[in-house]
Amino acid sequence: MISFQMEDVKAFMNRLLLSRTFDAFHVVEGSIITYSTFHFDGHLHPDYYTKEEQEALGLSARRFARWQELKPFCLELIKGKRTPLGFRFTFQLSPENTEKLLNQTASPFSVGDVNGLALNIRYEEGNIICTTALSLNLFTMDKSLEHAWDQMVQRFFLTQDLAFHLL
Repeated sequence: MISFQMEDVKAFMNRLLLSRTFDAFHVVEGSIITYSTFHFDGHLHPDYYTKEEQEALGLSARRFARWQELKPFCLELIKGKRTPLGFRFTFQLSPENTEKLLNQTASPFSVGDVNGLALNIRYEEGNIICTTALSLNLFTMDKSLEHAWDQMVQRFFLTQDLAFHLL
């Protein structure tokens, strides 16, 4: 697990809300504080959709909504003349991308061993703090996947020209 502070809040917010940069991430949960606090849970409810819609959206393979699906609602709450008092999002790497990471790093873990590779994004007091996290379905002292995830997130931000410093 690592924590880092984004150096350019405006650039990060543009990437988060106005571009496709984070669209593939799954959203576990979030909250936005403006005139009231808005909480949401990213868990999908497939029964809301018809069988055809479930297939078209690929819901059988997903537990969570993607950022691209929730982003318009979050943008609506955040945009305006006033800066939000704060927000917090918990993103998770998709199972497909988790499998890619495991293969790229020759990890001893399987997709079934990984409960989630998370990226927590928190805005408060004018700062954006990002923290990585790993949840496994088993106990191990092996930190190789945690380190690989930390490095991947740092590379991701660097390729997106998002400057940060480690905390």
